[in-house]
Amino acid sequence: MIPATYPPKAEIARLTARMLLEIGAVHFNADEPFTLASGLPSPTYIDCRRLISYPRIRSTLMDFLTVTVMREAGFEAFDNIAGGETAGIPFAALVAERMALPMTYVRKKPKGYGRNARIEGAMNEGQRVLLVEDLTTDGGSKLSFVDAIRETGARCAHTAVIFYYGIFPDTEKTLGDHGVALHHLCTWWDVLAEAREQTSFSAATLDQVEEFLRDPRKWQEANKK
Repeated sequence: MIPATYPPKAEIARLTARMLLEIGAVHFNADEPFTLASGLPSPTYIDCRRLISYPRIRSTLMDFLTVTVMREAGFEAFDNIAGGETAGIPFAALVAERMALPMTYVRKKPKGYGRNARIEGAMNEGQRVLLVEDLTTDGGSKLSFVDAIRETGARCAHTAVIFYYGIFPDTEKTLGDHGVALHHLCTWWDVLAEAREQTSFSAATLDQVEEFLRDPRKWQEANKK
């Protein structure tokens, strides 16, 4: 069912941050930084996959994501909802259910046998496809999914995520140059503000996190092992 209520964007961001903190999806550790896929250190880590195990929060956030997309892109803007392998698949299914649209998913690479396809499900030429993922950092990983969708003859000009890092200035330009608009619920800045409000972490830890968010590349260079 399509949600009928439309909280303001700022309230959606605050509540999303609160829910991510509540379920333990947010991790801050400046003393023993996490290692990102790039190999670089970070005092922050977020695990949006945890959301699928919390039905009330999961349902609320999928309502938020649906209304955000409709408000920003249009009520009749899409014909197909595609999830990116693997984290985007459950969220795409939940959004597709709310919007009463077909759901597909995009593999990171061809599976290497059978049809050797990257698109699973029925995606047709000319369809307007929304790519759904759990999060985006610098936007780069989205481009491969978008290209796979476009290779079918479908169109993909929008991607929606629960969480957007919001600290790398070129992210939206990278996507925009590829003809893709980004829609999101909250960023690290929203999470930091809510963490300070809740005193979820020590002030010293949150100060380190803020230092990282203001200049992530500088913090990473200073904290390389």
